[in-house]
Amino acid sequence: MFTKVRTMWSRFSERRPELSKFLMFFILSNGVTVLQIVVMPVFRAIFARTSLIDTNFQVWPVGSNVDGSQYFIFDYAAGPLPDGGGGLAYFLAVQLAIGIAQVINFFAQRNITFKSNTSVWRAAFWYLVAYVVITLVAAAAQGFYKAPIYTFLIDTLGWGQTGETAADVVTMIINAAISFWVFYPIFKVIFRQEPVPAEEVPAEQAA
Repeated sequence: MFTKVRTMWSRFSERRPELSKFLMFFILSNGVTVLQIVVMPVFRAIFARTSLIDTNFQVWPVGSNVDGSQYFIFDYAAGPLPDGGGGLAYFLAVQLAIGIAQVINFFAQRNITFKSNTSVWRAAFWYLVAYVVITLVAAAAQGFYKAPIYTFLIDTLGWGQTGETAADVVTMIINAAISFWVFYPIFKVIFRQEPVPAEEVPAEQAA
């Protein structure tokens, strides 16, 4: 069964190389998203038992919220959600979950999706640059939706701990969606396939 599927996929890849890459990228990206959804609540539960949850982490102020309060790129006010912002505990849980997933994603996409043969160190450098930029964009966007999602699921619906876990999943999915659409064109650039030069035929064989 596996051999048959592999053969069919190989034929499809030959006929539709770009579409097959995008589909494989989609499959692997969703797998990485599932991993983030699984590990992020685990990290949150671990850090929530420490004083980190009461450690304020609000950095890089830019502009103002609609209510006139300061807007931060990374806005993790001290205290548990939804009243607080989760503090440094929430920030670390999110970044560790994303970081682990992206390391796996790097090698999976490079070796399986794009089958790149360029320098792994150069690709890793540009991947890191892209990761930092996307993290900043996603963090800035999170300031708009994180608090309303947690408030709605925990307080408005009265789901309590279940609502908090559901909110974790929703925020991870939104983060993953942002990464998905930004990373694909970047991967096409940093995960190139360079032509392999044909081996020179020895003179005696050529004769």
